[in-house]
Amino acid sequence: MSTTREREPQARARGGLHLTFTLGEETYGIEILKVQEIMGMLTVTPLPRTPDYMRGVINLRGKVIPVVDLRLKFAMDAHEHTRRTCIIVVQVQREHAALTMGIIVDEVSEVLDVSAEQIEPPPSFGTDIDTDFILGIGKVGNKVVMLLDVDCVLTGEESSVAAQAA
Repeated sequence: MSTTREREPQARARGGLHLTFTLGEETYGIEILKVQEIMGMLTVTPLPRTPDYMRGVINLRGKVIPVVDLRLKFAMDAHEHTRRTCIIVVQVQREHAALTMGIIVDEVSEVLDVSAEQIEPPPSFGTDIDTDFILGIGKVGNKVVMLLDVDCVLTGEESSVAAQAA
């Protein structure tokens, strides 16, 4: 896995369209090209012996896909689902294969065009804090958007669990 310092030029190169969503009071964004679809909350079938944030699986047009609750993955308090709670279906690149998975978010906001000049590298918090899943911090108008590298949100072991769930 690359370090934040190694990814700085990569983060600047990722200007473009980002789907933004909220978790609590924070706004996050992921590259629009990673998004397959957005859907309202569905019934998620839980799987035994998986981490809390691995909510289970859904049947998406005959294909079973794992679903991760980003609130729980990011160590935020659990939140009651509302009519605005969504599942964003994304394509995650893992080693030599793509994994389709769903991520539960509080609310989808909008698609923002974030230019490379508006993206700052993620702050350094020292070696004990993993920020490899943050591509950069987008500054669009008065908004601050944490741009996520959806491929790195789950570690290798976690994505293996998700792949096995599917």
